[in-house]
Amino acid sequence: MRTIWAIIPIKDLTLAKQRLSGLLRSAERQALGLAMLEDVLTALGKAQGLSGTLLVSSDADACDLARHYGARVLAETGSGGLNAAVTHAAQVLASEGVAGAFVLHGDIPLAGPDEVEQLLAALGAAPAIAIAPDGARSGTNAMVVSPPDLIAFRYGRESFSAHLEESANNGVTPQVLDLPGLAFDVDEVDDLFTLVSAPGNTRAQEFLRGLALDARLPTASAHAG
Repeated sequence: MRTIWAIIPIKDLTLAKQRLSGLLRSAERQALGLAMLEDVLTALGKAQGLSGTLLVSSDADACDLARHYGARVLAETGSGGLNAAVTHAAQVLASEGVAGAFVLHGDIPLAGPDEVEQLLAALGAAPAIAIAPDGARSGTNAMVVSPPDLIAFRYGRESFSAHLEESANNGVTPQVLDLPGLAFDVDEVDDLFTLVSAPGNTRAQEFLRGLALDARLPTASAHAG
């Protein structure tokens, strides 16, 4: 059985989710970030087919939480951003002989082990790539690559198209799966209301439901619809 490790890149949570600042205070955004990370760690821990999880971050609270869940922590250094962090982690895994890397962002609170397993199952023999884009097919919410450093990571605007291009540049036809849990990420205020109203009781959902967001936004009913 080939070894595949998950990589979770997490930025400093004090700087994360600024677009939610109109509704959530700084401490609440940090707490939400940790709750979503816990949901992701839980999903990865229950999924079959992963050999381990590697968090790459400079955030002390995120690192502590990851260790609590048995994950390995790689300190993010410098100011290279998301692509540099993922590249560093992938290079570390490749140098250790790991066969593949499953890159999953930490703001995917509806990720479930079943969808993680579906994406893993879609990965063919190396060199290979399988991608789960976001709901708009703009971003790359989850991606598994074998070997870990097969492509140049190009997260950011229109990263899904960019990763399809990188796949083609390396002579690989990626498997693309539209998976609803992996497709949902939290970036905008509307996403908070979508998450609150979605079925389930994840850590992030429980946290947000406890904030009574409807009372904070006069037009909350419109968002919830």
